[in-house]
Amino acid sequence: MTDFDYAREPTEQTVGKHAPARAEADFERAVRDAIDNKTKPVGALGRIESLAAQIALVQQTLEPTAERCKLTVFAADHGIAEAGVSAYPREVTRQMLLNFLAGGAAANVMASALDAEFALVDAGVKGPEIRHPKLDSQRIGNGTRNALEQPAMSADQCSHALRAGQAIGREGTHEVACFGEMGIGNTSSASLVAAKLLGQPVSGLVGRGTGLDDDGLVRKRRVLEQAAERTPGELDPHTTLRQYGGFESVMLTGAILGAAAAGKLVLADGFIATVSALAALRISPGARGNLVFAHRSAEPGHAVVLQALEAEPLLDLGLRLGEGTGALLAWPLVRAAAAMLRDMASFDSAGVSGRT
Repeated sequence: MTDFDYAREPTEQTVGKHAPARAEADFERAVRDAIDNKTKPVGALGRIESLAAQIALVQQTLEPTAERCKLTVFAADHGIAEAGVSAYPREVTRQMLLNFLAGGAAANVMASALDAEFALVDAGVKGPEIRHPKLDSQRIGNGTRNALEQPAMSADQCSHALRAGQAIGREGTHEVACFGEMGIGNTSSASLVAAKLLGQPVSGLVGRGTGLDDDGLVRKRRVLEQAAERTPGELDPHTTLRQYGGFESVMLTGAILGAAAAGKLVLADGFIATVSALAALRISPGARGNLVFAHRSAEPGHAVVLQALEAEPLLDLGLRLGEGTGALLAWPLVRAAAAMLRDMASFDSAGVSGRT
């Protein structure tokens, strides 16, 4: 363990003891029996059943609740955007921050439609600090440095971003947390982070991001290959985040760990959020049980990372926006799964005959 208190870890009293493991196994059987004895054929609700079981295990109850969901969007700029890796200029990050504050982004609309709380964090958007009652300013810096030429951030900045994210993830009484991101150049950063965590060539993780044409995709791949050559093929998570991360995605990594430590279910969004989840699990593998992978992004790197995590997302809608929108769209499924386990009658309670 590092000095960060990221997630629930075994205590001195439970390490090497058999009783907690037996108790956990007994509870898992109780959850499975409760689901199997609902008034339906065994397995008839498919993925909803396994989702309900996961929620029950996270909350350690056969009557789980999933009534409150919060989406937190982290925004920051990336120095590598200066190398022409995006179809949009760097100024769009700041412009989109203002759009979020005005309630005009997809994430705002979907959060409102799905009865989810919305929060916005400035992790390091380039330019003067924006002061607004709906904006949580947690600025680590004025955008990262260009990772093509040097580490994206200092070790202190990386630690600061992780700790700030952890505190944000722990906050609130909502049972379900969604985390999104906004930052021109962040698919490039995520591709590099994934490549270094997985020890794979970055070329197989590069996609069109904000909609690059063929020439732009070739240029992006070339820039990222050059950036990857600065460091060894595989790196530990802290070094990877410092070298190639973004302030918003590192803060998102910390938020996942903070939310997991607080016993929340975390809905992981698309490519960038899933790379942050990969980094979080490299730091604290115990957070895995709290993570639900919401959807499969159209970004090619997302499939690679999901496969590495042995994760099967709930949805596949061809999304590639980010902002936590895919995570939000999975929220109704989580709510339904918890309600099924909590409220659906059993064969005994309903007086319905079971299978002969």
